[in-house]
Amino acid sequence: MSLKQIIKEAITKRAGPIGFDEFMDMALYYPGLGYYSSGVTKFGEQGDFITAPETSDLFGYCLARQCDEFINGENDILEFGAGTGILATQILFELGRLDNLPNKYYILELSAELRYRQKQTIGKVLPEIIDRVVWLDSLPSDFSGVVIANEVLDAIPAKRLICLDGNFFELVVNWDNDKFVWKVAESVFTNDKALLPNNTVNEYKTEVNYRAMAWIDSLYKSMNECLVLLIDYGMDRSEYFHPQRDEGTLRCYHKHKASDNPFANIGEQDITTSVNFSDIAHQALESGFEVAGYATQAMFLISLGIDNYLSKEDNENERIKLAQQVKQLVLPNAMGESFKVLALTKNLTTNPRGFSEQDLRHKL
Repeated sequence: MSLKQIIKEAITKRAGPIGFDEFMDMALYYPGLGYYSSGVTKFGEQGDFITAPETSDLFGYCLARQCDEFINGENDILEFGAGTGILATQILFELGRLDNLPNKYYILELSAELRYRQKQTIGKVLPEIIDRVVWLDSLPSDFSGVVIANEVLDAIPAKRLICLDGNFFELVVNWDNDKFVWKVAESVFTNDKALLPNNTVNEYKTEVNYRAMAWIDSLYKSMNECLVLLIDYGMDRSEYFHPQRDEGTLRCYHKHKASDNPFANIGEQDITTSVNFSDIAHQALESGFEVAGYATQAMFLISLGIDNYLSKEDNENERIKLAQQVKQLVLPNAMGESFKVLALTKNLTTNPRGFSEQDLRHKL
């Protein structure tokens, strides 16, 4: 049975529409058929999108420098959704050069196909320390060290809303005339977690991500002492609910082409929503975390000395190549401004070095 048929049956069995978060969950994570659960190539030139670690090793090297402050030869690293394993390889390689490897590098990965790719990637480059890498099926308990979630929050299923006559209603997914369609829920959306905008134009659309907030709360309960680095495309609340962003932030990616239609290529395209970092920060505080820093990806990498890697490169051709990679990571019209880094801490007093050049916590 196709994934489309499975989702259709879920709607039929309920005798009514399902939430968009439920649709997104099945489209991305349904066992064996969802986008992240199947064998479809997702990352890099042959996939649907390119992440920062695939752009340049320098991204991972800079993250390693941030980890270096909090490892001390005994703590661990926990990475969520490690993709192809490239970021883990970069971080472990650089921490090896800094002579400060973690005791264990945990990867929480539910996809068997991605686990296999991660083991291949790390084992090929760093066979001598592959035994430090441990794959998990669930959150560890009493974790101490650094937690990394690069482009994880945007893939957590969100609810979609529409404002009608001053009230927000949930946009749900129905099956009608042999296709998936949007439908406005009958009752006003009950909201007690997210701060929604006022005075929006009629039919203003946006998203809220309760599941991401619940994930933050679960993370806090699993931690002992930790630094959490959340890296993703997103913005603070005022920008997220900008009047001109009246179609929301829902985006789909298929073979490097973007659209706003989640009902096409089901199971074969990525579905994302931008991160409302204000909601995430407020939930973190409510759970018990300290919000330790918030900056653009560009300034985070600059604070960690990404430019030093250029100045240390003697080969001119290699230096030109690295300079192009740095531009992709830090320029405003590339990844530099659209991607942000939010740092959370629990039972730590050290200020993360990655926010020494910029700290935008006041915007949250």
